Amino acid sequence: MDFAQPPVENYANPKTCFFHVLFKASALAFYILSALFFNSFVIIFVVTVLLSALDFWVVKNVSGRILVGLRWWNEINDLGESVWRFECLDQESLARMNKKDSWLFWWTLYLSAVAWIVLGIFSLIRFQADYLLVIGVCLTLNIANIVGFTKCRKDAKKQIQQFATQTIASRFSSTIQSAFSVV
Repeated sequence: MDFAQPPVENYANPKTCFFHVLFKASALAFYILSALFFNSFVIIFVVTVLLSALDFWVVKNVSGRILVGLRWWNEINDLGESVWRFECLDQESLARMNKKDSWLFWWTLYLSAVAWIVLGIFSLIRFQADYLLVIGVCLTLNIANIVGFTKCRKDAKKQIQQFATQTIASRFSSTIQSAFSVV
């Protein structure tokens, strides 16, 4: 009997994974631990929001591209309407994405939002309305990434389905044409 462990997939991008988690954890940790070291709401607000903004930028522009092959942005067109834009890798490249990297990306994205919600509930219970402002800003940045990447993933799946449908249709069509050209 072979009791060897199956090969464990390592992170393909450990530095990106590290920074993906680092900014989320640092914003949460600073917010939680800051009451022990600072008596100033302004310092807590500025540093926590700055760390959360860094997290937003890193996730949106770096780790989203590298870990899951997705990128999103929102722009205002000439009519003043909000337009979502999505980029994703091609089907082959998406299939080669590291599963562990992808797992880390999605779980930390959602868990950090849950953590901010829990902290918001604690602030409500303790009647700390000013700290709800900090939590609201950080949660808004986090939810913006969740919405952007979720829409981007759905758009990528739709593109893959369209590509597969077109490929099957063109192969079917060429098979039919070759069958009739032989006759």
